[in-house]
Amino acid sequence: MKNPVAVNRLAENTVFRKGDVFVLFGELFGRGYATGLLDEAKRAGMTIVGVTVGRRDENNALRPLNAEELSEAEARLGGKIINIPVMAGFDLDAPEGGPTPTELLTKLTLENWQTEKLDWDYIQKCRDAGTARFKNAVSEVMTVLDGMIGEGRNVFFAHTMAGGIPKAKVFLVIANRIYKGTAARHMSSQALIESDLGKLILQNFDEVSAITFQHLIDASAAIRARVEAAGNQVRYTAYGYHGTAVLIDGDYRWQTYTNYTQGYAKMRLEGIAEKAWGAGIKASVYNCPEIRTNSSDVFTGIELPLIPLLLALKKENGGAWAESQWQACEKLLKDEFSMKDVLQKITDMQGSAVMRPFYDFSAWPMANSQEQADLTISTSNEISQMHRDGKALISDLLSVFVVEATGKLIFAESSEPTGPVQWLNHDIVARRLNASHAEAAAEVAA
Repeated sequence: MKNPVAVNRLAENTVFRKGDVFVLFGELFGRGYATGLLDEAKRAGMTIVGVTVGRRDENNALRPLNAEELSEAEARLGGKIINIPVMAGFDLDAPEGGPTPTELLTKLTLENWQTEKLDWDYIQKCRDAGTARFKNAVSEVMTVLDGMIGEGRNVFFAHTMAGGIPKAKVFLVIANRIYKGTAARHMSSQALIESDLGKLILQNFDEVSAITFQHLIDASAAIRARVEAAGNQVRYTAYGYHGTAVLIDGDYRWQTYTNYTQGYAKMRLEGIAEKAWGAGIKASVYNCPEIRTNSSDVFTGIELPLIPLLLALKKENGGAWAESQWQACEKLLKDEFSMKDVLQKITDMQGSAVMRPFYDFSAWPMANSQEQADLTISTSNEISQMHRDGKALISDLLSVFVVEATGKLIFAESSEPTGPVQWLNHDIVARRLNASHAEAAAEVAA
């Protein structure tokens, strides 16, 4: 993508209705974007179907969920789960009797990780084994799913698989320095990417976050053909992250978190959607604004661009509801601080000469730098310390709103999607929130 393509309309759902089938392709864990989309599917009366990544036993063998785990997962989802493990990635796969990539990483230490080499021919065999396992499992899932989709039903596939970090002790230390380290504890993200460890991680990110989307599209071809032959609709969505536009000095400008190592996989995900779209398949990747999730919390500072959403709510005529959110956020701060103080810190960071080189869309994802990491991480820490309670942050409250808005936007846009890769910037998120909450207030008043 040379330029971000922004969603600029508040669409309405005109396709999906009671009895249609919503398939969440990725297990639902804790807080995250998927909950907003799931809420919209439920509101439309759709039948909810999910999958599971399964669990590993003490011998590393992948197994289905047991009765208790399945019950908990289905309660969390609010639907039926097809209990066939679809664990993505190859970090725990190997040819029969051989070591897994994760086991190979045990020889890495803080002293040798940048120079230690991996046997890439062997890694490819592990990757092939993981791919075969995953594709076989997805094929089984689709056979079961086919029997759950009645005649005359539309189908919405929501891809939510992401991640792929191997459980290697040395990487936990490295990641802590790359994403949280300042001054002497800072580490270059480029050093990771150039190492064999980094190359392995990037391959696994590709498999989990991107190529699973291709496997989903391919494996559901028979279902898609049957549904569309009957005159009904099939849609595919996936979650991207490729920076978003937020208010900077009064204008919506593209910005990003640095270094977002998974960015390479997210671009591959976009490419898969573009290829599918070219073949007449309605597959769209939606690049969403930053929020705090269980997985994003490793990236100190990723939450900072979320806070200017308050400015967007006002700019997009949020009225009394927007003002109430400002007040709710201000109540989370210690008495001596105001939202103006918080936003000033973010404005200072965004306007810094240190950050300007990182606003180059065509260069994404860029490596971190010492100055950039110091500024981003220190700003994040300073704002956290301005709160009354470190476990009740402004970014938590605003994350809930972004999840709500992106769910509504993606679900409605999917009736008549306009392209394979789109951005949900703060302007459309604010407009969606303002409109939704104005409607809710009107209903209450009535």
